[in-house]
Amino acid sequence: MPSSLLRQLQGYGLTTAHILYRLPDHPALLQSYVWQDYDLAPEFPELNRFLDFWKRELEGPLHSVKVAHHGVISAAEMRIASSEFAFN
Repeated sequence: MPSSLLRQLQGYGLTTAHILYRLPDHPALLQSYVWQDYDLAPEFPELNRFLDFWKRELEGPLHSVKVAHHGVISAAEMRIASSEFAFN
């Protein structure tokens, strides 16, 4: 898996999903889960992969998912250094 800096340079941003799901034994009750990883907006392939896993493998049916995304590094914040100085 690439480093987080490399992923950020490839356009990934920090994505947080607040997931509400129903308890299998008590469907009237909702439980909360927070998922966070680097992902690409607006498609969110990593989050969709996780949600597909959830639906396929876990018993608690999803109620809702709220997503927040922030690009940690943007093009305006990156620039190539034109010179390098070494001090002894």
